[in-house]
Amino acid sequence: MQSFDLGKEGLRALNSALHGLKGQTNMTDWEVVNPKGAHAIAAGVDAPVDITVRGSTGYYCAGMNKQATIRIKGSAGPGVAENMMSGTVIIDGNASQYAGATGRGGLLVIKGNASSRCGVSMKGIDIVVHGNIGHMSAFMAQSGNLVVLGDAGDALGDSLYEARLFVRGSVKSLGADCIEKEMRPEHYALLEDLLKRGEADGKAKPEEFKRYGSARKLYNFNIDNAAAY
Repeated sequence: MQSFDLGKEGLRALNSALHGLKGQTNMTDWEVVNPKGAHAIAAGVDAPVDITVRGSTGYYCAGMNKQATIRIKGSAGPGVAENMMSGTVIIDGNASQYAGATGRGGLLVIKGNASSRCGVSMKGIDIVVHGNIGHMSAFMAQSGNLVVLGDAGDALGDSLYEARLFVRGSVKSLGADCIEKEMRPEHYALLEDLLKRGEADGKAKPEEFKRYGSARKLYNFNIDNAAAY
């Protein structure tokens, strides 16, 4: 176990050490203590390592993550797992706004609630939120899956493309071009897998969710839909 005291050694030294891990390494287990809300902790990691951050973080923790498994033993500030490519990020607490923004792959798990714009412009990432999500979540989401065990705020899925949204609780309102869709067998199977991977399989069943997706009316400009733009 590599233990790193962020309060004493500093963020630059931590990220430099993590960026130096290329390909296979025997330094696979890392612990970061005294994060004290620092920004960009473990950003840009590209190695198959396990990193535990013992405390809450600031902006952009685990941004651009690739291959690594990063667990935050606290809450995360804005932009956690932003532009994530692969790997897993697990937050034991809450996440601030635009969690998982533009994520292209991997899995983001939020054990608490997520604020506004969760999954904004997501491009392949899977996000599982055990609690609620705020307004404008999955805005312009292009692909991937967003699973919410709690409730969703206003304008869910506004200007959605082909991402799949699964919500167990209530939805305050749907955004432009987002509609409720039929749950088919393949969606139940997908959801069962996501709940298991998201450490939520004991908290909810696939049959309890509704699916939301794009009505596909805003892909191209159509004068009949002008009022919706």
